[in-house]
Amino acid sequence: MKNGKMKNREFSKKISNAKWVGLLFILAFLAYGVGRSLFESGNATEQYIGSFLIVANSMIVLLIGVLLRKTLLRYNEIVGNSYLITRVFEAIALASIVLSLIPSFQISNDVGYFLAMLVLGLGSIPMCIVLYKHEIVPKWLALWGACGYAILAFGFFMELLGKNWSMYLLAPGGLWEVTFAIWLIIKGGRET
Repeated sequence: MKNGKMKNREFSKKISNAKWVGLLFILAFLAYGVGRSLFESGNATEQYIGSFLIVANSMIVLLIGVLLRKTLLRYNEIVGNSYLITRVFEAIALASIVLSLIPSFQISNDVGYFLAMLVLGLGSIPMCIVLYKHEIVPKWLALWGACGYAILAFGFFMELLGKNWSMYLLAPGGLWEVTFAIWLIIKGGRET
């Protein structure tokens, strides 16, 4: 019986598909960063390639939500489902940027991005709290994530109010995502 409990405890400390989740975080950064840069160029071909990369980012973001939900559901069903909803909203809001290629569609490229980042920040805080509470990742990493996402969300909330604060408050959350991704790839989702 003791071995069975140890096995379940060990399994529960692992993030499902951790290496894939880590890789997807990195791919999302690259797809959106390169895609947005190309999308904002004056060249029509580059704009279409950028649009493709932005939509690909949205698919990656959805997949991150689906994969992390599997782990989060073991600890908190509400957080698992709300994290997936967060990622669905983020994916749709980021993909909405490409609608500005339609001449009759007047939409600001920034509003979709600001809303996506605000919702991502708010929706990811409970995920980090679950990671912390159940010691799924090192406590310092989970705390950094919760604080980083709170700061990120505040920055993008201020953007929606017309204050250009996001560029100053983006780094803690963005750097956390890269660190979390690397940790998942190297550790495979296990704290050792």
